[in-house]
Amino acid sequence: MTVEQFLYHEARLLDTQRLEEWLALFTEDATYWLPLEREQKDPVETSSIVYDDRTLLELRVKQARHPRAHARLPLARTVHQIGNIEIQEEKSELKINSTLVLVEFRAEKQRIWGALVEHRLRRAGESFRIARKRVDLVNSEGELDGIAILF
Repeated sequence: MTVEQFLYHEARLLDTQRLEEWLALFTEDATYWLPLEREQKDPVETSSIVYDDRTLLELRVKQARHPRAHARLPLARTVHQIGNIEIQEEKSELKINSTLVLVEFRAEKQRIWGALVEHRLRRAGESFRIARKRVDLVNSEGELDGIAILF
């Protein structure tokens, strides 16, 4: 599987609500980060929109599936459009930079999200696993009005 195919596969899993399969793409020491500020350097010493390790990601998926997760109902329908993929090799990982345009439809409203995305991928047989995913939302410092989706 190429890097591009892997990113498209990840997007399809999210768009089809196959969240457990999406979670399986992450390494045990993975992080998933949505910084609050542009060019934010540190997820621990500063506030973030989301900064999850693998355990918190598992909880996020379980909450999305919980029958009483009313804040997430109705479930959003999404389309992830991945583009401008750049690949750099760094030691034991690949650093992948890409752009994301995400269309979300939920509760009779459609929203468009834009982001710069960085994946750190580790080879896993013929495929990859995500060691780190950073999603820099274009409007991260603006009014976000509740995020009930995964990027």
